[in-house]
Amino acid sequence: MISNQDKAILRELGKSYRELAEKDVNKERIARIREMHDLKPGRPPVWIDEIPWHEMDIDGALTLRCESKEGQDMERYFRRILYRWKYIQADMVVEDAYYIYKAFTDSGIGIRIKEETLATNEANNIVSHHYEDQLDTEDKVEALLIPRIEAQPETDRKNLESAMDVLEGILPVKLRGYIIYHSPWDEIAMLRGIENCLIDMVDRPELVHKTMAKFTEIGLARMEQKEKLGLLDYNVSSLHCTPPYCDDLPARDFDGTRVRLKDIWFRGMAQLFSSASPEMLNEFDLQYMKPLMEKCALVYYGCCEPLDKAIPYLKKIPNMRKIGVSPWANVRSSAEQMGSDYVYARKPNPAMVSGVFNRQAVEQEITETIEACMENKCPYEFVLKDISTVGGKPQNLIDWTETVMAVIDRYY
Repeated sequence: MISNQDKAILRELGKSYRELAEKDVNKERIARIREMHDLKPGRPPVWIDEIPWHEMDIDGALTLRCESKEGQDMERYFRRILYRWKYIQADMVVEDAYYIYKAFTDSGIGIRIKEETLATNEANNIVSHHYEDQLDTEDKVEALLIPRIEAQPETDRKNLESAMDVLEGILPVKLRGYIIYHSPWDEIAMLRGIENCLIDMVDRPELVHKTMAKFTEIGLARMEQKEKLGLLDYNVSSLHCTPPYCDDLPARDFDGTRVRLKDIWFRGMAQLFSSASPEMLNEFDLQYMKPLMEKCALVYYGCCEPLDKAIPYLKKIPNMRKIGVSPWANVRSSAEQMGSDYVYARKPNPAMVSGVFNRQAVEQEITETIEACMENKCPYEFVLKDISTVGGKPQNLIDWTETVMAVIDRYY
C-alpha cells in the first residue's frame, strides 16, 4: 500500500512530469523520428540510455523520499525523467501517460545460469562474470524445455488501480505490452561461456546448430504465446534504447483489438559474433533468426557487434528496417552499404564519458558520422548507451549531450 505521505510526493512529481509531457516539442520529436523510420534523411534524433544512475545524482535530484517499494518504483521513474530533461535532454520524448507493463510469468527452459561474479562497485549492475558450461552435449540441449507463458490480468488490474489511485486527475494510467526481443546468443553465452561457444563453432558445429535450432524453437514458442495472450504492443516507449515511433506500425488491417506479431518491431542481435566472421554470423545466427523476423512487421538488428562486414547478409532479410552501427564498426563503409534503404542506428563510444571528457574527440566522432550519412543519404540516429560509468562525474554526460547537439546544429 502507498501511504498518503508517499502519495503527496508522487502527485507533485506527477504534476512536474505532466508539464513536460504537454510540451509541443515532444510531438515535434516524434514526428521527426517517424520520418526517420520512413527512411527520410533529416536531422538525427539523439537518445541516451543505460545510464549509470548510481553516479548521476546532483543536489539530491535522484534521492528517493517515498517509504514503500511501490511508491519508490514510481518515484524513481518520475525523478529520472525529470533529471534527464533538465540535464541530458537531447531529443528524449516524455509520454502523455503513466504506463504499466503487462504482467506475465515464464516457466523457463529447465535450467538457470550458474556463474561467479566480481564487482568493483556494488551499486553498479555492470560486473564481471564467469559462467559454468551447462550445454556441452547434444543430450543436454535436447533436454531443454519449451517455456509456458501465462498472462496475469489480475496483477494488471491491481497495478492499474494502485497507480490510478495516486495519479487521479494528473495523468492517465495505461497498460502496455511488448515488442519481440530475441537474442539467443546472449542467453547461450551465459549458459556456456563465450570461449566454449566460439571454439565449438569450429570444432563442433553440429552441437552449435543443434543449440540454435532448439533456441529458435523456444523463441518461436514465446512469440506465439505472447501473441495469443495479448501481451504484444506496437505502442512502446523504447526499442532497446532507441526511439521506436514509426508510421508503418501497426499493420493496415489492424482492427484495434489484439496486437499481432505482424504489427510490431522485432529486435535481434548476436554480440558474441564481435569475435567471429560474418559468414559464421550468417550460418549460426541469421539463418535461424530469419523465420522469426519474418513474422513481425519490422526488424532492428545489431548491438555492440560490428556489422559493417555483415550488411550484405542483413540485406537479405526483407523486413529489415534499422541496423546497429557500433563503436567498433567502420562508419563510412556502413553508410555506403546502407544508403537510404535502412536506418543507420549509430552508437557513439561510451568510453568518451567514462574519464576525462575530451570535447574535441566527441566532436570528431559525431562529425564523421554526420558527414558519412549525409553523403550517402542515410536516415540515421545517435544513441549513447552501455554507459557503465561516467567516472563519478555527471558533468561528463552533460558535456557530451551539449557537444553532440551543438555539432548537429552546425549541419541542420
